[in-house]
Amino acid sequence: MAKASDIVVQCLESEGVEYVFGIPGEENLDLLESLRKSQIKLVLTRHEQSAGFMAATYGRLTGKTGVSLSTLGPGATNLATAAAYAYLGGMPMLMITGQKPIQKSKQGRFQIIDVCRMMSPITKYTHQLTSADNIPPRMREAFRLAEEEKPGAVHLELPEDIAAEQTESLPIPRSLNRRPLAEQCAIDAAVERLQKARSPILVIGAGASRKMTAEVLRRVIDKTGIPFVTTQLGKGVVDERHPRFVGNTALSTGDFVHRALESADLIVNVGHDVFEKPPFLMLPGSTEVIHIDFRSAEVDAVYFPQIEVIGDIANAVWQIGKALNDTAHWDFTRLLAIREANEAQIVEGADDDRYPVYPQRLVADIRRAMPSEGIVALDNGIYKIWFARNYKAHQSNTVLLDNSLATMGAGLPSAMASHLVYPDRPVIAVCGDGGFMMNSQELETAVRLNMHITVVILRDDGYGMISWKQANRGFTDFSLKYGNPDFVKYAQAYGASGHRVKSADHLLPLLEHCIKTPGVHVIDCPVDYSQNDRILNDELRARSMAV
Repeated sequence: MAKASDIVVQCLESEGVEYVFGIPGEENLDLLESLRKSQIKLVLTRHEQSAGFMAATYGRLTGKTGVSLSTLGPGATNLATAAAYAYLGGMPMLMITGQKPIQKSKQGRFQIIDVCRMMSPITKYTHQLTSADNIPPRMREAFRLAEEEKPGAVHLELPEDIAAEQTESLPIPRSLNRRPLAEQCAIDAAVERLQKARSPILVIGAGASRKMTAEVLRRVIDKTGIPFVTTQLGKGVVDERHPRFVGNTALSTGDFVHRALESADLIVNVGHDVFEKPPFLMLPGSTEVIHIDFRSAEVDAVYFPQIEVIGDIANAVWQIGKALNDTAHWDFTRLLAIREANEAQIVEGADDDRYPVYPQRLVADIRRAMPSEGIVALDNGIYKIWFARNYKAHQSNTVLLDNSLATMGAGLPSAMASHLVYPDRPVIAVCGDGGFMMNSQELETAVRLNMHITVVILRDDGYGMISWKQANRGFTDFSLKYGNPDFVKYAQAYGASGHRVKSADHLLPLLEHCIKTPGVHVIDCPVDYSQNDRILNDELRARSMAV
């Protein structure tokens, strides 16, 4: 016989769990004691939302389920945003929340809400454990569903009295499984359509970044010379320094990549995820699309592919590439001309010496400072567009941005999880001042755990993205400015090193210093977004139309 909470931990160990991120409450004390006796490390955070973001990012980087822990009621509600973040973003994460005793309780409805019902719309699976004997199958099922395509968030509620029960149940081992392969007739249809095309293009999306598809995609690109674009969540699946990389679909319309997509006569969409902003919009009679993914296409008014290749992405791309022989007639003159125009635009502003720092210079200097394997974890703001467009990712999952839920507050926790997964890689969190302050308390966690990360705070003293959208609508600038603390002193109060950028030329050497100097570094970087509207709305549209 064993205590139920010990069995929960044994199940976690059986699944290969390394970390549990969270804040325990009194309803978790049995589980906390069981964790104390385990090799699993409990990462105590200062807010449950941060714990969820860290667990989700761990899942994103490793493909293994990240685990977060909270108490009932307010602890569980604090996990909700992170649950949606993982659910939409395709990140495997298990949330374990506590609950009052369900068989006998003397506290009435104190702190009790229906957490499972709350979690149902934002998870793949949610279940209240009502028997110690049922823990192993429910744990195995939760992990299976979290990691099965499409990965996402799952939730288990462990009531206090169930955690203390005795049981003879044992963990259920992981099963050996393989992802199904695409049907040969679908492969043949895709190959036939590709060989009839004259100027096809690849779009690499979120699904391609989760599995080992990079090598087979690169081989097809090298063999055929087919140009490719990436979505925001597909950045780095293939090295964006490749001479056939056209650009990133950072904007919805009006950029060079959209001109390339319009000029192609066939789009091969690899790893498309409907939860990501559409990289292109289909219209009746527009360019045909081949959809290659683990799952069939979710059809809507702007996405209705003509051919679907459903199964393991890497294998499907490999089979198509192997069968493609008659491509000598492909002509990419137009697409490569658009690529060259985009490349010329991207380098503009990379050495801009104006201060406060302009976003083009910021992106260029962070790229210069970071090695190929370095990880940039982005919070959410207008700067995300500049990084998606201008920052060339050399490897998969080295630019961690969220183009699904697009929540603020995830940048710092994501960087912290990245450091735990890859302690020898440089990690930079890039946050707006608004997003940083939403989870800035985790600086204490990073310092306590002796992390080596750099946090770049882009300070414009307001919600810059919304201001930009407000201006786009022709509305008066209203109610989006705020004050900030002295970020240098703020960092020092937590035991981190605080720095302030004093000129545009000061940024790169300061970044290099922080990357090579152990510890938690916070850089206060004033930014100037005044040209965003002119460049992103007007100039890009005009210049791309002129190509």
